[in-house]
Formats: sequence, C-alpha cells, structure tokens
Amino acid sequence: MAYRNGSKFTLLAALLGASALLAGCEEGAQPFGFLKAKPAAEEGASAETAAPRTVERDFEAPDVFSVEEPGLWDGRPSLGGVWVAHPTVKDPERVMIQNPANGKSVVGALFRRERDNPGPKLQVSSDAADALGVLAGAPTALSVVALRREEVPVEAPKPLVEDPVIATPETIEATPIDDITKAAAGAIAAAESGTKPAAKPTPEAKPAPAAPAPAKPVAPKAPTGKMYVQLGIFSVESNAKNAVTQMSKSGIIASIRKEESQGKTFWRVVAGPAASASDRDALLKKVKGLGYSDAYAVSK
Repeated sequence: MAYRNGSKFTLLAALLGASALLAGCEEGAQPFGFLKAKPAAEEGASAETAAPRTVERDFEAPDVFSVEEPGLWDGRPSLGGVWVAHPTVKDPERVMIQNPANGKSVVGALFRRERDNPGPKLQVSSDAADALGVLAGAPTALSVVALRREEVPVEAPKPLVEDPVIATPETIEATPIDDITKAAAGAIAAAESGTKPAAKPTPEAKPAPAAPAPAKPVAPKAPTGKMYVQLGIFSVESNAKNAVTQMSKSGIIASIRKEESQGKTFWRVVAGPAASASDRDALLKKVKGLGYSDAYAVSK
C-alpha cells in the first residue's frame, strides 16, 4: 500500500513538472531567464561607472628630509649611480637634488654617511656631481629634498576632432536627351518607310554656363587646449622658482601655478605653450634632458 501511494506522489510530481515546462515554452515566456548573460550594454555601463583613472606623481616632502648646504665630491669615481649621503639620514630616500647656482637638478638616492670626515657633511657621488656641474674638491651649495608619490586623477582624453566640417556635395547638372530621343525616333520611322531621314537642323550654339564661384576655404579650427610640458609638483616654492630659472637659462619659457590638494599647498611648474604636437614633443625631450625625467605633456 505504501508503494502505491509513493507511485501516486511520483506521478503527480512528474505531471506538475511537465505543466511548468510547457508553460515556460509558451511564446514570450522565459522560465530560466536568470541564467541568461547580461546584455553587453549593461556591461559597458558598469565599466563606465568604474573609478576614475589616476596616475602617480612626485611631490616634495621637506618634513621627511630637507637640507640646503654645501656638498662635496672628492674627485674619485663612485659606485651606485646618482646619490648623496648625509650623517643625519635614518633610512634611504628618493630625493630631488638641485644646484641653485646653475639651475641644474637631478633625481637620485639619499643614504646615511657613515664616516663624518672634516669638511661639508653632504657627500656627492661622481654621477651626481656630473649631472649638477659640481667640480671635484670644490664645495658647492646644494638643495636636497625628499620625494614622495601620490595618486592624482587624470582627465579623460578629448576627441581629436571637435565639430568636424563636412563639405557640401557638388551638384551635377543633368543634360537633357530630348534631342537624341527625337532623332532616334525619326531614324526608325524613316527606315520602316524606306525614306531617308530628314537632316537634323543644326542647333544653335548655347552660351556656356557661367563657372560657379569658388568655394570659400574653411579655415581649420584652432586647438581647444594649449599644449604644455609639466616639470613636476613642488611643495617648496623656492624649489619651483629654481626650476623656472633653470628653464629660462636654457631658453625655455616656464611658469609656476599655485594649487591645493587634500589641504596641502603645492606649486606646479609647466613649460610652454607649444605651437604644435611636434614642438611639444621636442620641448618634452629637452626638459627631460635637463634632469626632469618624470616630465610629461599636459593640455592646460
């Protein structure tokens, strides 16, 4: 008896499942719609609402380390590339080293000087001395400031062409073919009657149509934004002024822009503007050659 009741329940469940499946197969029904993939439009919308793009930029951190004092290169070749050493350093740092006398600067490393020899406390490597124009055995006033990195939002790229000018299509004048049609009809009729077709009267010469006025040339639109090269972001105004002085000595026009971010004041130095993209690329190459390896192109 129990087996029969179980068979009835099994049959009833099968009938209910078949009814649900048939209902789902009706036109417009989607019983398993939750298994379908999201439309591409929805995926694109989620991508557009993602976080804005950011890039890392250097800024000076004088609270970490900052000195303005004479530096000395002993004249011997040094290992390790561009670096300076000072006895008060606790941990190695990445620093901006500047020579205010000639406006030269370079990014290098800062280490702790183990031996406190007589003379200037700031020791300079041979590569750093070459980049800054420091002579062997000659103490030179230098500025050394620690660098830090922060994420800065960047603007979305603008379209290359705004408001494109589409030329108006040229109108082609149609030539009437009534005369050709009449001549053909006369020739056919003459051939059927066995007579020669009458000579076609010579049409009078029509004056040539006047040449259309030349279209006015469309002047190209000037670029919406000027092109500059950003040297860097400085937290000390005097260092920003030194960078502008260095650019001026090299024949490059540069300016300082005071800005604020996250409650901190900083000074941004840009060179330019450039008249064209090729001029901007040449300006960027020249600025990097002066020691600003992190310089990059900006539009304002």
